[in-house]
Amino acid sequence: MSESFPQEVQNNDRLELALRASNEGIWDWMVGEKKIYYSRRIIEFLECTESSAPNLFIPPYLHVHQLDRQAFEGTVNRALDTGGPETLAIDARIQTGGNEWRWLRIRGTVVRNRQGDANRIAGSMIDISLRKNAEAQIEEERHLLRNLIDHVPLQIYFKDLESKFVMVNRGMTEYHGFDQSVSLIGKHDRDLFSNTHWEKAEADEQRIIKTGIPMTGQLECETWREGTETFVVTSKFPWKDKSGTIKGTFGVSSDVTSLVTAQRQATELANELQQKNIAYEEEVKLAHEIQQALSTSGYPPAVAPNGNQIFFGSRYLPISGLAGDFYEIIKLSNNRYGIFICDVMGHGVRAALVVAMLRGLLATQANGKHDASQFLGKLNSGLSSILKRANVTMFATAFYGIIDLNELSMEYSCAGHPGPIVVGEKSSQQLCTARGEKGPALGLMNHLTYPIHTLDLSDFQRLLLFTDGVLEAENDEGEQFMDKRLLQTASQDPQKDIEEWLESVIETVLDFSDSHHFDDDVCLLGIHIVKPG
Repeated sequence: MSESFPQEVQNNDRLELALRASNEGIWDWMVGEKKIYYSRRIIEFLECTESSAPNLFIPPYLHVHQLDRQAFEGTVNRALDTGGPETLAIDARIQTGGNEWRWLRIRGTVVRNRQGDANRIAGSMIDISLRKNAEAQIEEERHLLRNLIDHVPLQIYFKDLESKFVMVNRGMTEYHGFDQSVSLIGKHDRDLFSNTHWEKAEADEQRIIKTGIPMTGQLECETWREGTETFVVTSKFPWKDKSGTIKGTFGVSSDVTSLVTAQRQATELANELQQKNIAYEEEVKLAHEIQQALSTSGYPPAVAPNGNQIFFGSRYLPISGLAGDFYEIIKLSNNRYGIFICDVMGHGVRAALVVAMLRGLLATQANGKHDASQFLGKLNSGLSSILKRANVTMFATAFYGIIDLNELSMEYSCAGHPGPIVVGEKSSQQLCTARGEKGPALGLMNHLTYPIHTLDLSDFQRLLLFTDGVLEAENDEGEQFMDKRLLQTASQDPQKDIEEWLESVIETVLDFSDSHHFDDDVCLLGIHIVKPG
């Protein structure tokens, strides 16, 4: 016996070490006794001593959280019932000696006598607080996303590989005449529309699944099974998981039936309804712009009567299919050009929806009647109103400048965005570096005024607008690229044309990066000013 004792102790130590490595502790309760055995790990979970440790399985279960107490009591009672289950399993919040609540996963095996009465229960406990907290945070994120999707005045939906609905927002549910979104889940367009429409819709979706190429701004005629017709402007995209595998499609559509009806009537009442037809065309164009998920594909000609010219170039490097960075070049007149760059908080569906809303707001005020400060103020008011109605907190940083080619000047205003870099032969500088030169980000609060500034461009040849993804690239020491390096990089190679110059900036940042790729969306807008002679 004396020789086996050290071996038994050694085995117990090994068991304790193994349980500690798995973050588990063991417990053993002789049913009917007040005392209970807890291993050292459980004592640590409960933040108490062996003498003060409570027996969690004896009423009134005051150490169990009130929201978990009823389920906990029921689980224990079932285990104690004659002929009850052979196992006990429950997750519950337990109050520790430090008056904190800790999630414990409790498992036990019930030992019964011949009559089926429980006389002993032993098992393990593991702290799952981190996992439970993470699950709660994910659930809150899902709630916020769902809240935003349900309040956007559009029909949003996801379909699987067989073109069956797997998720729809409130707008889509109400559009199809249902009270609950679950009524649409699992349905196919064939359950709702005639062959004329659902066959074409399915063909479009299967083509997107096979090619990965989205369909944007498509005006569709929906023929319902009962024979009625409606019209929508639709954009559809491939739905991919984190690994890039296509799981189906998702789409966004807007009902424009009333506008199409007005257009049809216009063919018979052309003189009377000409203005209505123009309004319809503008509304369809606006709906198309809201759905656009692509950057500007072309640049307006920029030549002033005095010979001054502007050449534009850009680089757009999103890290996912749905990014929050975008830019716009707006021709305000023959001599004046608006340059806009924006970075929406976060990534994915939420950021893309805000981008769509901002694009729609941009389209409504790109008329050259506002100065740079008013322009950002209007954008902020529109975005703040939408987000307030959705009860969602999001924001976007932005910079807007108006270049006058005749005067060679730029009026600009900034909403929390990194200031652009201006490059000249003698000097280069970054704008909006002082706190007072910037206003708050868009969407945080309504009725804001943004500082306005004017820059003489006579001594400058190039401007670089960018989002913060290019600044946050890190080297192997964890050091970020930041503004000073970007200023130095942008000031080099003045002889290169605008596209070569932008490519050189990207290559320099990637060479600096330890991973040779960007961890955030990157958007660059380059402007080259050429003077005659």
